[in-house]
Amino acid sequence: MKNFIESIKNVWKIEELKNRILITLGLLLVYRFGSHVTLPGIDATQLANLEGQTKEGIGSILDMFTGGSFSKASIFALGIMPYISASIVVQLMGIAIPYLQKLQKDGESGRKKINQITRWLTIGITLLQGPSYIYNLYRTVPSDAFLLGADSFPFLFSSVLILTTGTIFAMWLGEKITDKGIGNGISLLIMVGILARLPQSLTQEFTSRVTNNNGGPMLLVIEVIVWLLVIIACVLLVMAIRKIPVQYARRTTTGEFEQDGGNRQWIPLKLNSAGVMPIIFAQAIMFIPAALAGLSKSEASQSIAGAFSNMFGVWYNVVFALLIIIFTFFYTAITVPTNKMADDLKRSSGFIPGIKPGVETSDYLDKIMSLITFPGALFLALIAVFPAFVVSIGVQQSWAMFYGGTSLIIMVGVAIDTIQQINSYLLNKHYDGLMKSGKNRKAVA
Repeated sequence: MKNFIESIKNVWKIEELKNRILITLGLLLVYRFGSHVTLPGIDATQLANLEGQTKEGIGSILDMFTGGSFSKASIFALGIMPYISASIVVQLMGIAIPYLQKLQKDGESGRKKINQITRWLTIGITLLQGPSYIYNLYRTVPSDAFLLGADSFPFLFSSVLILTTGTIFAMWLGEKITDKGIGNGISLLIMVGILARLPQSLTQEFTSRVTNNNGGPMLLVIEVIVWLLVIIACVLLVMAIRKIPVQYARRTTTGEFEQDGGNRQWIPLKLNSAGVMPIIFAQAIMFIPAALAGLSKSEASQSIAGAFSNMFGVWYNVVFALLIIIFTFFYTAITVPTNKMADDLKRSSGFIPGIKPGVETSDYLDKIMSLITFPGALFLALIAVFPAFVVSIGVQQSWAMFYGGTSLIIMVGVAIDTIQQINSYLLNKHYDGLMKSGKNRKAVA
């Protein structure tokens, strides 16, 4: 504990790191402040029905991703979800569209163009989701809550414009945090929104168990212990790696290469290279079936809408788990370029013992990634659907959402990523890191 406190003190000794943390906290504060600013023309005291809509089911996920903005009819009511949806579409299109494939290979310039395409697509998606959100307000909120009238065109136009602007501003905040602050800005915005609901959920569970005599404090203690164990499992999933040995060759006096027995290194391959993105992508896709089925009044459509609106139901979790597994493989294939890794090894006279450089090395790395990604994807899917099992034994839905699922995995993944970035600054300045792994890397260096 003493070493950890000392590490925290060291953070403030590094001027650049301190400034980045302050910028991050400031921008996150702006985002949280905006989530409490209600759309102009709406009486904020008459949103009880809207808040009730988001207490359970898929509505609670929407509210969680937006940090409570959805239930407050805030200017950030759509949150960052349109940007997430646009990112999914662009990355899926990158598989089939040659132009996007070329941009992905163009390095920094290509990345900037892809980001620009994603931004424009985000605006398009927001312009479609904005009227849908206003229509939901018409159905949920009393008509006298609309100060300009529920059927007022000025209200509809201005609200959609403000919602679009709010999403663009939230996207800008996320990008600024990534560039000028610490951590992945978009993920941090989502994580802060999730954390904002944690105290309320824990208080409700405490009231249910203790005040209402529903199991007593001992059962609550057991729930907290199980929750901590799940957090540890998430940390192990995020940080688990497999090391592949790499041998380097050296040129002899005759110009030939021979094995350098004293120059062996390792390629670290993560069990979960995709991080939290499969969860975010899959969760964004899970909103679509219920929305589309809700457009029809047929019995089959209403049945589908009901099944996919219950986030603790069987079919919802089966499809959710399958999407997570698919997106884990998909995102891993994008973020871990085995061909480039094999080419880099070959150029630096490196090779994996027993494997020929070039194509065979690439195939070997691809095979290893597939083998270690599969159990990682299964474990990720299991943690994601774990809240459904917790609810079945009597835990309240709001508290159960933190027993895995989108909430916990995002919190753990983003927290570890942010701590690792802080570690890199500390280690570069010859300080101990916040995590034990950071100290080990320093010792090896």
